[in-house]
Amino acid sequence: MANGKKNKSKKKLFIFGGLGLLVVLLIVIAFVGGGREEIIGVQTEKVVKRTITQFVTATGKINPEFRVIITPEVTGEIVALPVKEGDKVKKGDLLIRIKGDQYQAQKERLEATLMSAEANLKIREAELNRVTSDYSRVKELHSKGLASDAELEFSQSNFLSTQASYESAQASVLQSKASLREILDQLYKTTIVSPIDGTITQLNVEIGERVLGSGFTQGTNIMTVSDLSNIEAVVDVDENDVILVSIGDTAKIKVDAFGDKIFTGLVTQIGNSAKTAGFGTQQEVVNFEVKVKLIQPDESLRPGMSCNSDIETETVADVLSVPIQSVTARTDIKITPETELNNDDEAVVERKQRFEKPKEIVFIIKESSAQSIEVETGISDDNYIQIISGLEGDEEVVSGSYRAISRELKDGAKVRVENRDSKKDNKEITKAD
Repeated sequence: MANGKKNKSKKKLFIFGGLGLLVVLLIVIAFVGGGREEIIGVQTEKVVKRTITQFVTATGKINPEFRVIITPEVTGEIVALPVKEGDKVKKGDLLIRIKGDQYQAQKERLEATLMSAEANLKIREAELNRVTSDYSRVKELHSKGLASDAELEFSQSNFLSTQASYESAQASVLQSKASLREILDQLYKTTIVSPIDGTITQLNVEIGERVLGSGFTQGTNIMTVSDLSNIEAVVDVDENDVILVSIGDTAKIKVDAFGDKIFTGLVTQIGNSAKTAGFGTQQEVVNFEVKVKLIQPDESLRPGMSCNSDIETETVADVLSVPIQSVTARTDIKITPETELNNDDEAVVERKQRFEKPKEIVFIIKESSAQSIEVETGISDDNYIQIISGLEGDEEVVSGSYRAISRELKDGAKVRVENRDSKKDNKEITKAD
């Protein structure tokens, strides 16, 4: 029994001793590890001179530069439709003919009315000539004292009445001619011909349908004739970017249906009226319509195709540049004893940041340490941004990671360059370790 108790005591001693030793080791490891300086892994790139082209990206649709929507001016039934969608037409080719029987009947009636008015005019003219002769003779006799004043007054009254009847007959003839011209114009409009050389890109009616003229309503949209030899991309540019676009800027157009094929175009028109989507909501977007004429359009392009455009707004050559992600904005938060932070640390910092303008900086590598440099930037493309001042060239600037650049790096922070396929970087890694 005594030996058993001794064995149990020895086991407890070993267990507690081991636990104590483990705790001591953990404390030592934590102390030693806490004393080591943290090393941040980064990627770098040399500051070199490049040519940078600034782009404005926008999406839109392909449309013909010239297109005519055909609507009839008269109402009636379609009796001839010699074209179909996709047909090519020349200026003056017949597009549609509307039944004009009612207009033809009105034409014949008005022609008869005109003939009657002209005949009546001839009668009035003959009567006026006779009365004019009588009036002239009475005036001559009255001047010689051979006709009384009453005879002169009667002759004069008869002359004026006959003259008014003649003028009324003249007006009736003019009115009949105007009515006839009007109905002839209506009859002429029952035949519609193509106003331009182009292609029937949309056909909305069939033969036998009744269409409405635009005299009383908007009219039926019969078809659209488009000049597909002149194609433009109509794109929506964000309100913040439209001020960068100018007439004559070159654009690269990608049409979804053509894969990676790139069309070249020139900006021909910049809209002045805003196009607002989602008005009054958090998703409200304001765009401006920009038209880009394609220089060498493909015959297979069709109106309504979706496209993406990259408009070249500005190009600078042989300027210092760094990767876009290398430039970050930092705000120095300085807390004085009078503004010592208590429980509302984040609120105070946020309030100070709101009133302090962020500075654009980059981090360069010097002797395995990071050093921040304030820079002034210019235009940028998809990958690089122009450096106007702050760098001289050939510096090793930090290009990654995003977390390191935006949050972790500070002046004097130890770094480990992790570039691939670079002997120089491998040497720096060894030195840093």
